[in-house]
Amino acid sequence: MTTPEIKLKNYLKSRGLRFTPERKIILEKIFSLHEHFDVEKLYEKLNKQISRATIYRTLSLLVKSGLVKELFRCQEKTSFEHVFGHKHHDHMLCLNCNRIIEFREEKIEKLQKEICKKYNFTPIEHRLTIKGYCKKCSQILKKKK
Repeated sequence: MTTPEIKLKNYLKSRGLRFTPERKIILEKIFSLHEHFDVEKLYEKLNKQISRATIYRTLSLLVKSGLVKELFRCQEKTSFEHVFGHKHHDHMLCLNCNRIIEFREEKIEKLQKEICKKYNFTPIEHRLTIKGYCKKCSQILKKKK
């Protein structure tokens, strides 16, 4: 059975890179989180033991290896999540409270397949993020008007 560590080690080896102690710590921390995160949040969770530069470089490798996905950029921050062992899903982002709602809609998945077939296009990945306001924030914003 493949684990995130084995997958990363294989990826790094195929590119002539080392599996350093810092990369191991970052990988373990990311996979212990069951939430979306940005570099600053990860830096804090690592108790500031590893530099932001090392975190950025390692995140880039984790994204390229398919273990982590860059979700979206909002308010000058990039959000990530670990995806190894998880089914594909999409996101809704509240622009007021930054709440992230995950969802999977088969109608959207089916439509994407139909569109790719229609245009003779081979998809590799897709990301769907809907930005707007959650129910709670919508009600708050309506009251302010």
